[in-house]
Amino acid sequence: MSTLHWSDSRLEVHRVVVGPYENNVFVIRCKETGEGILIDAANEHELLLEMCQRLGVKRVLETHGHGDHIQAVPAMREAGYEVAVTALDAPRLKEVGYDVFLDDKEIIEVGRLRLHVIHNPGHTEGSVSFKVEDAPLLFSGDTLFPGGPGNATFDGGSFEQIIHSIDTKLFTFPAETIILPGHGGDSTIGTERPHLREWVDRGW
Repeated sequence: MSTLHWSDSRLEVHRVVVGPYENNVFVIRCKETGEGILIDAANEHELLLEMCQRLGVKRVLETHGHGDHIQAVPAMREAGYEVAVTALDAPRLKEVGYDVFLDDKEIIEVGRLRLHVIHNPGHTEGSVSFKVEDAPLLFSGDTLFPGGPGNATFDGGSFEQIIHSIDTKLFTFPAETIILPGHGGDSTIGTERPHLREWVDRGW
């Protein structure tokens, strides 16, 4: 099964869809060093562990702490992978565990690649996105989807916060930036940005 989703001369993005909520799990891999990182250990841990071993994954980053995004965390940690989440969402992982905190504006190195951590409150208090430096890739978790923001009605969510976060932190990227969300297909900033007012008016 080919998992390759996107590539250029420097990096590869691999994707699998797992679990009853059809979560996207991504691996970003530096071609030069062979080192990778996994975003959201959602479910189907045996599949994820095989992919991690094949693609040189060194650690796991969680976009947020909702249950459908963390089912494979215990198996990943048991296999020796460090799991990172924001301090604000860490309480949601109290049963599965975590290792380190992610901070807003932190830069994570994956081989020669650099990922920028962007705090996006609104879906949860500590939701984050990841922007790959010098590549048109934005991993938006459950903050931004094709057609609108993520659900802000859960505990810890805020529609006003998620809209403000999308507008001021994500819609500042170039139009050709590819949005890779936590569920469903890809989109681009240029496709979604013109619809912000519609989302505000409809209230979700």
